Amino acid sequence: MEALDWQGELLSCRDCPHQEIRARGLCNLGQACVRDRRSRRIDHFFSVNPFEASKYLYHPYFEVRVGAAKYASVFLLTPLLDDEEPDVRAMVAQRLPLRLAQRLLDDPESKVRMALAQRVDGRALVKLLRDSDAGVRLVAARRAPAELLPLVMSDPDAQVRRQAARRIAPARLAAMMHDHEPLVRVLVAERLPANQLRLLSKDEDLRVRFVVAERAPSDLLVEMTDDCDSEIRRVVAARLMSGGDELR
Repeated sequence: MEALDWQGELLSCRDCPHQEIRARGLCNLGQACVRDRRSRRIDHFFSVNPFEASKYLYHPYFEVRVGAAKYASVFLLTPLLDDEEPDVRAMVAQRLPLRLAQRLLDDPESKVRMALAQRVDGRALVKLLRDSDAGVRLVAARRAPAELLPLVMSDPDAQVRRQAARRIAPARLAAMMHDHEPLVRVLVAERLPANQLRLLSKDEDLRVRFVVAERAPSDLLVEMTDDCDSEIRRVVAARLMSGGDELR
């Protein structure tokens, strides 16, 4: 396949300014080339020639600027906080010291805020847990300490609430037992103290009841012997037969 530049023109090594690099085997048309339009090939070029990155921080093609920002000295990146391309700003958000990168907390593009959500703590992380974009809130929830997760217990996005259910303090789990998303309730059933599982033993979703059947104490198991699902009845019967008195 012919290699094309970012403007769709055919690439040739004959007019390339990096003849010395090519002579040393540090670039290769169609594989590692800063003039190629494919981001993977641009990144490969900078990965073996990081000393060239500073020369390309203001290149007209945004993929080149992204690659250059990934490998250039962080001392050169501050001006790129105002780059017009979100992918460039996201890369800068990943690399600049936080005291500078946090300028992007209110960036209009979610991918930039998502990059910051992977790094910030404290008030900045709380801010992103309340972000308007579910993807940003999800990344923030994955990193948030357990004491901050009550902030997303009622999040409108089920994936974010699932993150809360996975790691929130057990004392808070009971408040999530009535979540309208079954997969959230499954996670609650997996972590809730066994002596609190009774309220989930009649759950409308069989996946939730199945988890309860696997963990329930013997007195609750007896109440579940007439469950409408045959597989759940099988689990209940097997546990009762083995003397399932131990709390799981």
